[in-house]
Amino acid sequence: MPRGVKKENLPEKICPVCKKPFTWRKKWEKDWDEVKYCSERCKRAKNFLQYFLISIY
Repeated sequence: MPRGVKKENLPEKICPVCKKPFTWRKKWEKDWDEVKYCSERCKRAKNFLQYFLISIY
């Protein structure tokens, strides 16, 4: 990410768990392409949701 980029111009992704948009962060600079979840909470919740959906059916 180049220096001096305005916050409204940062790239965004949609979290597959909570369906909310999240923007690029400096700590994700090197692996932005691999980032899928907006938070650790959503990352952990994906496993719970998969288990829950499988157990229903």
